Amino acid sequence: MKRVNEGINKKQRPLKVMQYGEGNFLRAFVEQMIDVANEKGCFDGSVALVKPITFGNLDRFKAQDNTYTVILRGKANGETVNEKRIITCVSDAVAANEDYAAYDALSKCETLEFIVSNTTEAGIVYDESDQFELTPPNTYPGKLTKFLYDRFTYFKGDQSKGLIILPVELIEKNGEKLKECVLKFVELWNLGADFKAWIEEANIFCNTLVDRIVTGYPREEAEALCKEMGYQDDLIDVAEPFGLWVIESDKDISDRLPLDKAGCNVVFTDNLKPYRDRKVRILNGGHTGTVLAGYLAGQDIVRDCMHDTTIRTYMERLLFDEIVPTVDLPHDEVVEFTNSVIERFENPFIDHSVLAISLNSVSKWRARNLVSFHDHYEKHGSIPKYLTFSFAALMAFYSSDNYVDGVLTGKRGNDEYKIMDDADVLEFFGTRVGKVDTATLVKDFTSNTKFWGKDLGEYANFNETVIAHLEKIAAVGMRKTLEDLIGE
Repeated sequence: MKRVNEGINKKQRPLKVMQYGEGNFLRAFVEQMIDVANEKGCFDGSVALVKPITFGNLDRFKAQDNTYTVILRGKANGETVNEKRIITCVSDAVAANEDYAAYDALSKCETLEFIVSNTTEAGIVYDESDQFELTPPNTYPGKLTKFLYDRFTYFKGDQSKGLIILPVELIEKNGEKLKECVLKFVELWNLGADFKAWIEEANIFCNTLVDRIVTGYPREEAEALCKEMGYQDDLIDVAEPFGLWVIESDKDISDRLPLDKAGCNVVFTDNLKPYRDRKVRILNGGHTGTVLAGYLAGQDIVRDCMHDTTIRTYMERLLFDEIVPTVDLPHDEVVEFTNSVIERFENPFIDHSVLAISLNSVSKWRARNLVSFHDHYEKHGSIPKYLTFSFAALMAFYSSDNYVDGVLTGKRGNDEYKIMDDADVLEFFGTRVGKVDTATLVKDFTSNTKFWGKDLGEYANFNETVIAHLEKIAAVGMRKTLEDLIGE
């Protein structure tokens, strides 16, 4: 069988993007968007991938001339989507450690405009033990600092050779934090006031928010997919159709990166916070607010929760009645996003485990649901019905006295499940359930400021309502309790 790149006439385009990280997410997100923009005549640029760590190799990229297939499959606008695109925008793949000369040569590229990175949340870190003399330095900010210094030196401080830097690591204010690390290395390594000024004046560090589920290489299906496509591809990358890239910057960069003009869901803004709030409250909060009740009601997969009329009705009311109104963006836009989230939960190609989502649900409920709960309470003067129930469902999921050697095990009918959370959360339930009554358990839990940052019992009728829900769940089960809740 021929390889994916055989018979493909890749157009030579100017190198505009260098990317730290060759993993599945960026290839099915950034490169997919750039490839579409190239095809539609909006961008005309290629990408150089950089492997920033010693682990792994680039053999598969070399064997396929950096060409691969992205498959987007799921639901969009009520229709099942299963689209395949051969990505041709990657012009090079370089190993920073094994071929430093090739990596360093990229800093001298006339046409380079952008640096993208995805070095995991732990990648943006300042480590004063890192050294400028290393080829390359160990940390990502160290690598970036030296790369920018080499560019600054080569182009003699030319302001027009500054770069737009787009980290997509999943931390808040990722661009600001990366810039802080770079400036610390400038000072640590004594790289000079002129270089520091060039960093601050000629380069743009953007905060970003990204959203797309990428499942990566479809190991179990790869052989069949290659046979169907008629070529061998060892770099197939599978993702959902939905993709969102929000880019925050002080200067407008939309003309230089016109992915939105190609129909890609890219938002340029000077305030990313409402978009982050929207994602956290609706997508993440929808998961956390629903799946624990869904699991105890008998469902194991998110998609099956969406096909369960009782659970779906509960989720939709939680989202549309109580969370959507708390998001500080135009209402129609938030509703549209929420509908797209529900479609994503229905994805027929992804078996998203409910128990996988249950990991660390206490801290997740605080980060994702408490903000919406509080805003609803402040606006209406009463506790929100469905968000309050989601808290009770969390407690029901965690309420087990099977606590052995720091491991807390719950039970659903005849099925046992591991409750995964911080040790102090597991100890809280494991040492109290079965030993104190429900009212005491609820009071102790809601007043634990280490868990919640405040005493939740100060919200009027909250403790009493949670107690009533827990007692009913214990008496008639989660499904009957949910049915009665949505039928009220």
